[in-house]
Amino acid sequence: MSTTTALSLRERWFAQRDRLLTSPRFRAAASRFAATRPIARARARELFDLVAGFAYSQWLFACVELKLFERLAAAPLTAEQLARESNLPLLSAERLFEAAASLGLVQSRGEGRWGLGPLGAAMVGNEAVVAMVQHHRALYADLADPLALLRAGRGSAELARYWAYAGGDRPERVPGALPGAQTAPYSALMSASQPLVADQVLDAYPIGRHHRTLLDLGGGEGVFAAAALARAPTLKAMVFDLPAVADAARTRFARLGLADRAQAFGGDFHRDALPEGADIVSLVRVIYDHDDEPALAILRAARHALPKGGTLLLAEPMAGTAGAEPMGAAYFGMYLLAMGSGRSRSASELTRLLRQAGFDRVRERATALPLQAGLLVARAV
Repeated sequence: MSTTTALSLRERWFAQRDRLLTSPRFRAAASRFAATRPIARARARELFDLVAGFAYSQWLFACVELKLFERLAAAPLTAEQLARESNLPLLSAERLFEAAASLGLVQSRGEGRWGLGPLGAAMVGNEAVVAMVQHHRALYADLADPLALLRAGRGSAELARYWAYAGGDRPERVPGALPGAQTAPYSALMSASQPLVADQVLDAYPIGRHHRTLLDLGGGEGVFAAAALARAPTLKAMVFDLPAVADAARTRFARLGLADRAQAFGGDFHRDALPEGADIVSLVRVIYDHDDEPALAILRAARHALPKGGTLLLAEPMAGTAGAEPMGAAYFGMYLLAMGSGRSRSASELTRLLRQAGFDRVRERATALPLQAGLLVARAV
């Protein structure tokens, strides 16, 4: 069968399917017929979840702001107790518990008491997810008119201001010039969300087993580097990030007693030379923040900092992740559009960039939660 014939058959199949699925008569029949009823109901639920998703996220946000999960971890609460302790009308407290229960965040414990649900329990002590939920206040503001955002094509509102380094076309966004006041919010967010990602990367690739010196490029306040050093007593580490962020990394290293094994360098990896001496460079949730041209430039800078045969670790959420496809195309697609820089890429797209930058033997390593971070390991040519 020729390619043209195969395409023609495929198009005819899709045309027939679309005629059926868009037919009110077919949808009504499918919802009544016993064999197709479960499918029809599942599709209706999926569609409604898309319509109602924003409301779901707002209930979660309210729970986080009220520190409800931590309070329920200590003891079940009644709606009356929550209303009194949180300055809520009783009806609002009741609605909050009922909505949270429908989302798996809380569960009824009988006699009007509410305790943790399975998803609410997962939020307790989970600083990374809590920080992201709170941070989404800025994203929600940008999504008030998503069509306007799409037409603009770049971020111009809350997230673009929050991620001050994104889009260096304006003087106040020149990375090297950003003071601590501008870097502090996103630096703190990344530090809060980094530990879980760090554990996944280090479980998948134990750096201390293979390397002597790590350079964590765009390494923020040194969370990933400190985690790597904690696992490998002979490993040394360097962090390179914006000057104000590097200052915070030095403070962290000193506080953890790692100052003799870790250094932090301030600069702009788009313009400044990177420190030398590392046999492995890590890029943890850095490349997806950047468009293709600057992303390739960062990878080339990393290659230049490595000796031939050195190793690069590239860890970030990846498009096309099995079982988490909406994460890359839908969530990060909209988030990075609002931010004004970057895009989610698949492992194959990242592999092509790595090869262009001077790396080969690109291998994908499995992580425990690929929804949060995939991992590629490459060798400097």
